[in-house]
This record gives sequence, structure tokens and C-alpha cells, in this order.
Amino acid sequence: MIDYRPLTIEESTFVGITIYLPKTTLIMITSTNGYIMCGALDVHQLNTKLNHRKIIAGRAVGVTSIDDLLEAPLEAVTTEAENLGITKGMTGREALLKMHD
Repeated sequence: MIDYRPLTIEESTFVGITIYLPKTTLIMITSTNGYIMCGALDVHQLNTKLNHRKIIAGRAVGVTSIDDLLEAPLEAVTTEAENLGITKGMTGREALLKMHD
């Protein structure tokens, strides 16, 4: 099952997506330029083998809902996210606002 819902943060629109899989759940929120995701996101892979794509993304661990992902501190971010001023420890909400056009 997939849950897809729009989110508004400070008048900016994002999309929250939850994918329910056997024994795990993938949780992500996307903006116009990047996304944040649960611990399943492999930031190292994005920064190394996929670095040519210049992906703006961040990962938070231990989250179980879209609301958790908004409030959790990011545990890792891509190099491209850092270039926008997104840092480890920043909340998902703060990162998304920096990612939005």
C-alpha cells in the first residue's frame, strides 16, 4: 500500500509518501529540488556512485511517520544538500524549506 499526501510548510507545498512493504516501511517527503527519507536512504551511494546526478537529499533514522520525519534531525545529507546549507542535525522541516524553490 502507498500513502501519498500533500504537505504545506510555511506556504510551500511538499509531498509525503509512505510505502508499506513486508517487514518495513519507507517514508519520504519530496520538494521541487530534493527529498528527505527514512534510514533506508543510502547517502554514501548518492555521494559516490551517483554523484554525477547531483541529488539533494537527507536521511533521518528512527522515524515511523511523516510527522516524525519532519521533526527528526538529519543523520546524513548529500554533498549537494550541503551546498544549499543543509547540514546534519538540521530538522527535516528546515531542510525541506532550504530545498524548495
